[in-house]
This record gives sequence, structure tokens and C-alpha cells, in this order.
Amino acid sequence: MRQWRTLVVLALVVVLLTGCFRRRKYENPITQDTVQPDKVLFDKAIQDLEKGRYQVARLTLQTLINTYDTSEFLAKAKLAIADSWFREGGSHALAQAEAEYKDFILFYPTLEEAAEAQSRICMIHYRQMEKPDRDPKHALRADEECRQLMVQFPNSKFAPQMQQRLREVQEVIAESEYRVGDFYFKKGSYPASVNRLDTLVNHYPLYSKADQALWRVGEGYAKMGPRFIEQSAKAYQEIVRNYPLSPLVEDAKRRLKAMEREIPEPDPVAIARMEYELENAEKLGLMGRFWGVFKKSPNVKSAAKSGTPADGPLRPTIPVSVPVPGGSSSAFGADVTASPASDATALDTKPDARRGASRK
Repeated sequence: MRQWRTLVVLALVVVLLTGCFRRRKYENPITQDTVQPDKVLFDKAIQDLEKGRYQVARLTLQTLINTYDTSEFLAKAKLAIADSWFREGGSHALAQAEAEYKDFILFYPTLEEAAEAQSRICMIHYRQMEKPDRDPKHALRADEECRQLMVQFPNSKFAPQMQQRLREVQEVIAESEYRVGDFYFKKGSYPASVNRLDTLVNHYPLYSKADQALWRVGEGYAKMGPRFIEQSAKAYQEIVRNYPLSPLVEDAKRRLKAMEREIPEPDPVAIARMEYELENAEKLGLMGRFWGVFKKSPNVKSAAKSGTPADGPLRPTIPVSVPVPGGSSSAFGADVTASPASDATALDTKPDARRGASRK
């Protein structure tokens, strides 16, 4: 037993030492074979970068930029400085990397590397993203930056990978919203619960628990009284139509039958999408579940592998139980308008309403 433990410890030491001294190749080298002094400086910086000597690499690259301000390798040097911060890691270094990548995109928006820089900005926040029950700051920023790449560089080779990262980020955001809505439901605050969960499903239909959220919506509206029966039926119908392979479909059909409402046909596109998700589902192993408790990062294996992610941030809506003033369609029915004054002497001849208000 003691020998077995010794072997395990030695194996771990070998793995750690191998990881420490392994040289990580740089992704954007200059393949041009030349002995120009600016190219020599760049190659030296890349060697330091690959060996983890990030500060030395940055000093060399900055020397290149300051000395050869018309060099053809100037853009590569600026990108390499950003990459050095990205590789160094840590909150401070990643913040510096983001600033350098944004500068690179600003100065070189038409280069192919600009899309790569935007993908790195997305990954900076993706790697710092926390679990759904914690601070959502980096999840929201990752959502914003990944969507920016899809808008600014839709044909980039990085777009498919970032689209999947966007699905995973939105899975985390949606899970956070679901937990809040479920908490309100269990507490008995049904208007707050159904409003949050219904908005969640409408905005993130690819969310892995969208069918469970709709079930809560249907139950919540049913508990709010008979005047919300149509909203309750609509939630059950959406489960049957858009999530036809969900285990809740048969229960939703029974509810619709009891409510004497139409049972819709399942959407063929939704069937194909759910079949693809089931075939490509990733399961978390025993060790993954064990170590997941101690990890800061969320588990995104349940995120969708297909479909178009939401193209904007989640915006709160007003619950249907809130009365709309004046019978208008919006809760904010008072519009402010401006028109030319018909009497040009009104300011001089009529009393100032503000003075009367100040006397009161």
C-alpha cells in the first residue's frame, strides 16, 4: 500500500514538472525568413514568450515598436504583447490583455487577427465566469463580447467556436434566472415567478431546462386565478409544441385535456433539434461531480450544441398581473410631446406655475 502511494506521488510530480517546463508554441509567428533587425527582435521576444518570460518578451516587443515605427511587423508585435498578458493569466494580466486586444482591433480592424483578438476578449471573461448562484459580472461580459464577434466578424474562422461559447455562457445566465424564478414559485410569489421564467424561455429557448421553466409558468398562472387560465394553457402548449421529447410532454397533454384546450402538434424542427442534443449530450463523470463542488467555474456540459443563441441581453418585463393605467397597451402610457407655442407673449403675460408650487 505504501509503495502504491509512493508511485502515485512520483507520477504526479513528473506530470507537474512536465507541465512546468513544456514549451508552449506561439500561435502567430512570422514565418518570413529574414535577418532584418526588427524581425530578429520579434523572434527573440517570441522565444521568451514561449518559455514563460513574459516581462522580458514585452520589453523586447516594445523596443521593436519604439525603434522601428514603420516596421511591417508592427501589428504582429502589438498582438504579441496582448498575447503575453493573456498567457500570463491572473486578473490583473487579463485586464491588461483585454485593453491591448481592444487597442489592436481599433488600429487594425481589417486584419484577420482582429477577429482572433475579439475571440480572446470573449475567452478572458469566459474563463473568469462563475457559477450561476454567484456574481454574474463576467458571464454578462462574456455574453456581450462573444456577441460582438458574431456581429463584427461573422465570417471569421473563430465564429463557430465563439458561437458555442456563447451558448454555454447563456446557459449559465439562464440557469441563474431559473433559480430565482423557482425560488419565487416555492415562496408563493407566483406573479414574480411566472414573469421571470416566461421571459427566460422566450429569450433563451435553447436553455436545457426551458421545459421545466414552462411547467412552472403553467402551474404559476393556474394558481393566480381563473383569469390567467389562457396563459397557463399557452405554457403547456409550448411544452408540447417546442419541446416534444421532454419528459413533461405527457403531463402537459393531460393538463390541456383537463382544461379543454387544444393539444398542438409537435414542431418537426424542434424534434430534430432535441434528437441532436440527446445524441451529443455530455455527461459529467463521478470525479467531475466531486471536484465541481470545489471549482469556481460553472458546469456547462448541459448547454445546447446547436441552434442560434440569443442576439441581445435579457431585459426584464412587467408582470401581466400589474394593471395598465388608462387601458393603454404599455405600463408607461404617458408620452411627452413638444409643439410650437401659439402665443409668443405667454411667458411675459401669464403667471409662472413654478412660483405657485414653491409657495405651497
